Amino acid sequence: MREFRAEDARTEARRLTRDLLGEEHPTAELLLSRARAALGDHRAYRCAELAQGAPLIRRSAELAAIAGLAVGTEITGQEWWSTGRAGKIPPPDEALAAATGIDPWTNLTVLEMLAAWIADDAADHAWGVPAATVDLNSWQAEDRIHVPVGTAPGTTLVVAFDSGGRLDAVVRPRPDGTPGSTLDFTTLRYSRPAEAQWSWGVAAGLGPHPLPDEDPDPYTVTVDPEVAETLRRWALRHGATPELVGTRWQAKGDVVAAVERVDWMWRSGEWFAWWRAASALLGGDPAQIEARMKDISAAP
Repeated sequence: MREFRAEDARTEARRLTRDLLGEEHPTAELLLSRARAALGDHRAYRCAELAQGAPLIRRSAELAAIAGLAVGTEITGQEWWSTGRAGKIPPPDEALAAATGIDPWTNLTVLEMLAAWIADDAADHAWGVPAATVDLNSWQAEDRIHVPVGTAPGTTLVVAFDSGGRLDAVVRPRPDGTPGSTLDFTTLRYSRPAEAQWSWGVAAGLGPHPLPDEDPDPYTVTVDPEVAETLRRWALRHGATPELVGTRWQAKGDVVAAVERVDWMWRSGEWFAWWRAASALLGGDPAQIEARMKDISAAP
C-alpha cells in the first residue's frame, strides 16, 4: 500500500511540475535557468549559493523553495522583492542578502522562509486577505474562527491554514441567534508557488542534485564504509529490497540515492532513526554519527 501512495504522490508532483515549471524531468540546472529568468541573475545566484551551502540531505528542499520563488515572482512581479511588510519586516531582498531568519518564519531556512512568504502573498493576490487562520491538525468544521461583527449568514470567508494554503468558511446562524461558521474542506487549495515548491521536491526527489559548475562535486566525497554498510544492512533487515538499497555505499551520492529510493517516510516509525543516521553520515560529524548509530542500535 505504501508503494502505491508514494507513486501516486510522485505522479501528481510530476504533473504539477510540468504544468507550473515546464519540466518533464526536473533538474537543478533547469530550475536555476528558470530562476534566472524570473528572479534575475543576482538573486538566482544568491539562491543557488544558499542551496549549495545546505547539507546534502536538505539540498532538494532548498531547490524546491527556489521553484516556489520562481513561480511566485512571475505572479507578484519583481517589485515583491523590494517591498517590506508592515512593522519591522524588511524587504525580501534584504533577507536574501543577509541570510537571516525573520519572525514568524524563524523555524525555516532563509529560502524556505522566502518561499512561504511569497506563497502567502500569491494566495492573498488570488483569493484576498484571509479572515482567520486555522490549524488543520484538527478537522472540526464548526465554529473554528471568529466571525466579524455584522457578517451576514451565507457569507463566505477565506481562511488560511498553511503557507499559501486556503479554504472557505461559510457563515451560518446558530440556535441562539449568533453567527457561527462551518469550514468547507472541499475548498482546500494552495497558491501556485506553494504547489511548485511541493511538486518540485517530490518529483525531483532527494537527489543527487549537483549544481552547475560545482567543483568539487560534493556527492563524490567518500563516507565511512563501516557506518555505511551498517545502515545499508539495517535497511535490508527492515524490509527494503536490494534493488532499493543498492550495492556498497562508497560516496555521499550513493547514500542520497539510496535514501531517496527506499521511501523511508512511507515506512514504519523506526525508519526515522535510520534517516537521522543517514543524514549524520552525510554530514560527516563523528560525534553526530556516533549518537545516531546508538539510536539505530536501540531501534527494533
